[in-house]
Amino acid sequence: MRTSPSTRRRLISAAAVSAALFTAATATVAVAQDTAAPAAPADLAARTEAAPGAPAERLIVGYKSGAAEATSNTAAEADAVAKGKEAGESLDFRRRLGTGAALVDLGEDLTRTDVADVIAEYRADPQVAYVVPDRLNKPKADPNDTDYAKQWDLFEATAGMNVPGAWNTTTGTGVTVAVIDTGYVAHSDLAANIVGGYDFISDTAVSVDGNGRDSNPADPGDWYNAGDCGAGVPAGNSSWHGTHVAGTIAAATNNGKGMAGIAYGAKISPLRVLGKCGGYDSDIIDAITWASGGTVSGVPANTNVAKVINMSLGGDGACTSATQSAITAAVNRGTTVVVAAGNENDNVANHSPGNCGNVISVAATSRTGAKASYSNYGSLVDISAPGGQTSTGTANGIYSTLNSGTRTPSTESYAYYQGTSMATPHIAGLVALMKAANPALTPAQIESALKANARPLPGACSGGCGAGLADAAKTVQAVAGGTGTGTVFSSTTAVAVPDGGAAIESPITVSGVSGNAPATLKAGVNITHPYRGDLVVDLVAPDGTSYRLKSSSSSDSADNVNTTYTVNASSEVANGTWKLRVQDVYSADSGTLNSWNLTF
Repeated sequence: MRTSPSTRRRLISAAAVSAALFTAATATVAVAQDTAAPAAPADLAARTEAAPGAPAERLIVGYKSGAAEATSNTAAEADAVAKGKEAGESLDFRRRLGTGAALVDLGEDLTRTDVADVIAEYRADPQVAYVVPDRLNKPKADPNDTDYAKQWDLFEATAGMNVPGAWNTTTGTGVTVAVIDTGYVAHSDLAANIVGGYDFISDTAVSVDGNGRDSNPADPGDWYNAGDCGAGVPAGNSSWHGTHVAGTIAAATNNGKGMAGIAYGAKISPLRVLGKCGGYDSDIIDAITWASGGTVSGVPANTNVAKVINMSLGGDGACTSATQSAITAAVNRGTTVVVAAGNENDNVANHSPGNCGNVISVAATSRTGAKASYSNYGSLVDISAPGGQTSTGTANGIYSTLNSGTRTPSTESYAYYQGTSMATPHIAGLVALMKAANPALTPAQIESALKANARPLPGACSGGCGAGLADAAKTVQAVAGGTGTGTVFSSTTAVAVPDGGAAIESPITVSGVSGNAPATLKAGVNITHPYRGDLVVDLVAPDGTSYRLKSSSSSDSADNVNTTYTVNASSEVANGTWKLRVQDVYSADSGTLNSWNLTF
């Protein structure tokens, strides 16, 4: 049986845990295999977890030669029971390893602090040579897709998007991405991740499939003859553009062929709006509406509502009120809209929908991490992603699924393309990973986290390339809960809250937590007050950004505030001085901030 929490030793912070773990052990262990210097708080997860975010359920304990526990299972069992009693846990000797070490079972539902307590007991025993968590290992090989090595944009250190580092956390399962583009041409490296879409092209001269709108988003080809698309415009072959975009987002992965998709657990809903010579705003607006769960007259209800929309398309001029209205409505439904900044080497302010509000506008970078020569730029760009630069070599483009047909579909193939059209699905794929890791994220929170966790461009960008180059692993880690350590930092210093007076502040200094705060930062607050509706409570980040936890309310006559708030603080650096700010904004009552804490 587990003992009640009240009987266990509890430590307030990772710093306290660190001191308890390592003060005695390093002086007494002479033959230890685990003789590292005392761990800093940032190392605590590695010392107590079986896998990131998962506290160990077993420990491997090595005893010194001559200790009875080194050879006697009975003695090892008795020692486990004794140390469990001291730590407030129920431990069991499970078996002897081939090295002679003892495998000790900790039971289920332990926190990292529980595990730390047990480890502290073993480390304090001079007969123990080492004690380590029984860690869970996973395959570290690259995906077995035969052309994965061609996808520099996913993994190269210089200008890749650090995608493989996100896959241990999420692959996008449960998220649908709507690709509003030329439709989809059948490809075996993508078919498993295609769900129902729609053909929104209403003009048969554009659709070239013999009909108007219907439920079949198949891409018949968008080729055209010289002059078809305007005087002086030369002939063009079919692009199979939507299929190339879709492959970057969610090509099947670890299937022994072709390429890997960024969010290969996600699904693609192809929506056809681009045909011969392009596509009209009216069709694109309806596609945005339908993809996000809105109603479009004459079109059946969408059974594959998308939480991410990819639009690798654009035109000249300002964002129209009609297009902006559709985008805003989609975002209000909870769908994140990702769009290409455009390929004119011009300010994105001159090109729609990259200049619309409520979108994530994406610029393109080359293999060196500089702005691609063709990419648009400007203050309206939100983020950059690999888009390729084939002028420096075909292999410096973005490799994805395609078709070999020059006009109508032929055999499936793969090819290198370049463009902000190629950069955009990198971000749409990353958004799918984020949404799968934390389904509660809003479009605004997603955009904020993307920017907060981007890294500076390795190369030059003149004119503005947004927050930098997107980093998939760092971003996913941030929205999935930061370091996932569960480390608690507390203040138990009581502070009086004056009646109808100035705000008071209580500080907590956070240290030893790597990277940004999590998207699910927990702020526990304990305030005594006879009329809590008088109170306004804010969490203030180290950089001064304020997050409203509680507003005043003249109708809330209950007493006291004793609750935990969840804050998306993924844009904030974790380490530094955080403050809880409390103000009584009405007269007649006073109160006391008794304590508060932050859980990372």
